[in-house]
Parts: sequence; C-alpha cells; structure tokens
Amino acid sequence: MDIKQLRYFIAIAEEGSLSAAAQRVNVAQPSLSQHVLSLERDLEVKLLERSPRGVTLTQSGEILLSHAREITRAMENAVELVRQSGAEPAGDVSFGLPSSVSMVLSVPLAETVRLELPKVRLTAIEAMSGFIKTWLEDQSIDLGMLYDVSSVRHLSYTQLMTEELHFFSAPDAWPFRIRAGTAVRLADLAGVELVLPSPHHGLRNMIDRFTRTHGVTLNVATEMDALAQIKTMVARGSGYTILAPAAAYDFVERGELIMAPIIEPRLIRPVYLVRNPAKPVTRASQEVERITLEVIHDLVRRGIWQAMDQSDEDSG
Repeated sequence: MDIKQLRYFIAIAEEGSLSAAAQRVNVAQPSLSQHVLSLERDLEVKLLERSPRGVTLTQSGEILLSHAREITRAMENAVELVRQSGAEPAGDVSFGLPSSVSMVLSVPLAETVRLELPKVRLTAIEAMSGFIKTWLEDQSIDLGMLYDVSSVRHLSYTQLMTEELHFFSAPDAWPFRIRAGTAVRLADLAGVELVLPSPHHGLRNMIDRFTRTHGVTLNVATEMDALAQIKTMVARGSGYTILAPAAAYDFVERGELIMAPIIEPRLIRPVYLVRNPAKPVTRASQEVERITLEVIHDLVRRGIWQAMDQSDEDSG
C-alpha cells in the first residue's frame, strides 16, 4: 500500500464511481480497478461494494477512508513544511480576534507583520468568541484569542494576560454621587440602565456568571452585539456599559467616554492565545505568533492595552 493508492481510493470513495474517479485522477478505469483489487488483496478485506449505480464503501472501506485522508493530509503538510523550512516565512495566516481585542491589536499587529514578514499575508477576522472557537476546532483559522477555555476540547492554549473590566459612562451622564471616574461597587451597578451584548456573547456570559455568583441583578435595558454601537450609544448618554479598557480606548482618548474600575469585587478575565494542535504549524504562523506576543507586550507596557501581561505576573 502506498500514498498513490490511498489517493486513488479517496477519489473513488468521494466520487462514488470508478469512471468519475478515473477522470478526476487522470488514470484509466481498468488501472484504477487494479489498484483497488491490489489494496483489497494486501489488506485481506473487501473495501467496495459495486452495483450498477456505482460503488459504496464497506465498513472496512469507511475505516480505510478515514485513515487515508489523515495520511495524505499529513504527507502534504510535511512536504509543505519542509519546503518552507529553509525559506523566508511566506503564506497565509488567519487569526480570529474578539471585537475588544481586535479594537486594540489588529492594526498594530497587521502593520508589524507587513513590515517584518513581507511574504506573509495576515487575515485578521473579528468575530464573537463562539465563532472563533468553532473555526479553531474545524481548522478554518491558524490562531485565535479567547477569554474562556473551559469548554475547548483538543485545543492548546497559552494565557497571555488578565484584563480588568470597567464601568463606562458619558462624561455628562455620570450616574453616581461619587466623583466621576472613581471606582464603583459591583452592587451599585444594579441601579443603572446598562447596554450589553446579548446572552450568547462571551462578555455577557462572563458578566452574568459573575454577577449571579455575587448576588447582583443587573438592569440590562438594551442588548446589542456590536461593540462600536454600544460605545456610541453610551457616549450619547443613552445608557452605561461594562467593557475591558482596551475595547473603548479610542472613545476614552477622545473624551467621549469615561471609565471607572469596578470593585467589591473586581471583574477580571484572562486572555488566551489558542491553536488547534491538529492543524499543521507553518513557519508563517509561528512568526505571526511571535510578533503577536511582542506587540501585545508593547501595547501593555505603553498603557494602550490596560492589562496585566502574563510575563509580568509570572515574574511578580
């Protein structure tokens, strides 16, 4: 049994017809039949059931198909990785980013990759965490960032940092008697109308679990799964919100929003860089990962991304 026979067998299984498979792999049909017979002799099992309507796989054939796909995919990946090993990193790298991370990271990351890795094409995809998790699992993307890894299976992850969520208000709509921007207690947030993502959003999920644990019921007046619109609505004085500072850095810098720490207790969430170990790691994706860590460390050091870098936590 060799790789060529496996490729022929995959074509037959997927086409459901020897004639169609023969056209697909550009091999004469009698020759293709001989390859199948040779496989069946070597394995001492019947792989195909033939009928006037075409061919179907036996149970043994289904087992072989599953492994054949893995073997041919591994072979193709090995060839590609070897080709890349001695060359400048090149190729496509896809990166799934939650909205709040994309807000602060995507532009400096893309600029740095373009400068340092001119042959790498980065695709930064902004999406909700649920989509990013699915794309990682089905190997649609190379890298992703998630806040919650409790439900991920067969994925590898590294904690990069922890973020502290803050309360946001328009400067002229501060709702508390304490000075604007002063830390507010979690319990006090129950008295204001909040604009938050809907319950299937990762941020909302985290907030709901946290407040439920601490016996606080929030008044969510509006649900909106769009970060830019949430910030705009709050800046217009039409509600308040809870976000990571990085998510609203632009509005705070322009003076359109003010933020305040939440205390008693603080809302803290981890940030993870996630890969699917089943997806081959290319040099291009390795280099993008390296640059990502460097850019994040720089953003945290400069205070643009208000978070505790994991390397700083470990050293502390």
